[in-house]
Amino acid sequence: MNSQSLSAPARRDVIRPLRYLWRVPLLLLHIVLGVLLCALVLTWRRDVVMKNGREPFAHRTIRWWSTALLRIFGLRSVRVGQPLADPVLFVANHTSWIDIELLHSQRAACFVAKAEIASWPLVGWLASAGGTIFHRRGSNHSLAAVMQVMVDRLRAGRSVAVFPEGGTGHNGVLRVFHARIFQAALDAEVPVQPVALRFARDGRRVLDAGFREHENFMQNFLRLLGEAPLDAEVHFLEPVPAAPDARRRMAETSRERIALALEDKPEHEKHA
Repeated sequence: MNSQSLSAPARRDVIRPLRYLWRVPLLLLHIVLGVLLCALVLTWRRDVVMKNGREPFAHRTIRWWSTALLRIFGLRSVRVGQPLADPVLFVANHTSWIDIELLHSQRAACFVAKAEIASWPLVGWLASAGGTIFHRRGSNHSLAAVMQVMVDRLRAGRSVAVFPEGGTGHNGVLRVFHARIFQAALDAEVPVQPVALRFARDGRRVLDAGFREHENFMQNFLRLLGEAPLDAEVHFLEPVPAAPDARRRMAETSRERIALALEDKPEHEKHA
């Protein structure tokens, strides 16, 4: 772990309580807007796909709403590199619930998420409207069904995004990537593009933006809502070569590229 990374605030944030005064009302209004957009746009255009590299209106709507949500939390979405045109399998590191919105701020994609989210009030409906594929962890039957849906979506022209660590990490630790999930890209014959999601302030990685150990969703949600501004970086990295006989190598290569992008760069490299 880089010693320059920030894992906790250097001093007490005295204006944190004030941020809630304007962010909470904005968040409530933004949620209402999200419900309206889902009802009027996404529910009847959820299957639309990119054509000739042009994003459909529904996808641009998702990106706009996600970018605005990040801003309410004090996060400025920053793109590094370029995403491939749909369809593609995006594989990203995972530290927080907000990772989905972070990637969505740059490219609309169907995410694979835990099945419990589908039953959450309002959130489950919003996720479904956005094309989320729900997976019941620990169930091989569920995984097989999810894999088939992923292949179907990819073949239909939609991009799919997954977190191959199988769950959220904390303290900046990048866990082992599960290789089986890469089979969907091989079956659908689409490229795999690693994506590094990185939170930073003044160019230095902030580890504390993700889940802390033993921190639940609501605790993390409320803490992030009061945080000082951060850059939320989305690094679209070099695609991973297809290897039908070596899914493990595809997973390891993706993890290596993401790990490198997450590191703080020396000052001379930043200004090179």
